[in-house]
Amino acid sequence: MSAERTVATPAAQPRAADHAIATASVIPPRGAGSGRRTSTGWGASVRRSSALPLVAVDCSAALLATVLLTDPQRHPLLVALLLTAVTGLNARAALYRRLAVPSALDELPSLAWQTALSWGAVGLVAASFSALSPLSLTALCTAAALQSVLCCTGRGALYWWARRATRRQPRPALVVGPAPVARRVAEAVLRHPQAGVRPVGIVGEAPAERTESEGAELPVLSTIEELRRAVIQNAVRTVLVVGPTPGPEQIGWLRTLSGSGCDVWAIDATQPPGYDAPGRQSRSGRLAGFPCRSLVPAGRRHFSLSKRALDLVTSGILLLLISPVLLACAAVLRASDGPGVIFRQERIGKGGRPFTLLKFRTHRPADPHEAATRWTVAGEQHMSPFCQFLRRTSLDELPQLWNVFWGDMSLVGPRPERPYFVGKFSQTYPGYAERHRMPTGITGLAQIQGLRGDTSIEDRCRFDNAYIDSWSFWQDLCILLRTAASLVRPTGS
Repeated sequence: MSAERTVATPAAQPRAADHAIATASVIPPRGAGSGRRTSTGWGASVRRSSALPLVAVDCSAALLATVLLTDPQRHPLLVALLLTAVTGLNARAALYRRLAVPSALDELPSLAWQTALSWGAVGLVAASFSALSPLSLTALCTAAALQSVLCCTGRGALYWWARRATRRQPRPALVVGPAPVARRVAEAVLRHPQAGVRPVGIVGEAPAERTESEGAELPVLSTIEELRRAVIQNAVRTVLVVGPTPGPEQIGWLRTLSGSGCDVWAIDATQPPGYDAPGRQSRSGRLAGFPCRSLVPAGRRHFSLSKRALDLVTSGILLLLISPVLLACAAVLRASDGPGVIFRQERIGKGGRPFTLLKFRTHRPADPHEAATRWTVAGEQHMSPFCQFLRRTSLDELPQLWNVFWGDMSLVGPRPERPYFVGKFSQTYPGYAERHRMPTGITGLAQIQGLRGDTSIEDRCRFDNAYIDSWSFWQDLCILLRTAASLVRPTGS
């Protein structure tokens, strides 16, 4: 069984959904009944802007620019390098992610710079390999200039069409922040329909006095039920965060909105005239005159493929290498403690989905109810010496490599917990439920900080969410290395 334990067992609290909550009135979505694809589910899929047309325009401009080259110079390797460099540099410059529809002329300097870098890389590769035909400086400059013009023209046509579409059907948005600041930003955005964004509600900590904006009332949403109803009825997929740093409750709302598929943008509505935060405007642009930048939560980052590859390869190799250790532990455990060497227990994984966690059995609970609802610690009484050895060295956790291999868990992530305690802790500790944005793991940031055994659930929750918010492949490697180093000084599981 798990040796994790809280400092103080939380008292059960009623869920918010168990109470009758008055739902907020929301603005009917513009264009309702016009045939737009919607759904009634929380987190339903709706029409969203895509970067694919912009990528197609950039690639088409690059291919058309290669007509200036001779046949030997249009080597497939150079063309592939050009397309990769163009799309990669434009993505890095945030030219595929905008809140408001930009101007192609405003993007021209950045497009020309990325294009020049791409052709420079192509020319350098062509000159470095004798099998490729070198490109003259004149050919490089001419091709780069033609590509910049074609790209700007194509983007201009796309933006013209996008402006027409967003004027007819602007994207519904929720504004999160203190009610006075949020209302000021919402009214400013409503006064500029060319931005293509239409606020439909304000998400605040408490209801505030409603004011009219362009003849429509903007409701203040102060409960999760009101928030869900607003998102469903208005097909919201854009969230504007204004004001100072969000509080714990607002962070929970943002995680909920992000988990439902919403794009989150930070709007700097407090910046004094004449001052600008370095690096913010250059990568994001403005909305109704306010500087804005994209916020990409970790749950939306592209970590799934690389993280899963690390889990699959590492767990497979480890299972092969330590199979003699697994067999030896199972044999000794069977001889000393009888049958049933593997302990199976239901735990909660990513997205709240249950799975069966595997461990070597080191303690036999009195009944299934005790196994599901009782905390145990590393020094559980009545353990055999070998079971205590398994606990101290964490060898009892080794069967969880099978959970990792089959995809139930990850090597690194928040530790999974039983459904009974997930329900309790989610009501008691803010942000506990958000730990399930990522696959649960054998080890994690909280564990290498010593948060194991008889330690604070609140601290573990904070470290787990910090790990998810700042996830990187390198961070996973560092946690694995620190976990391996800690095995030489075992402290119990």
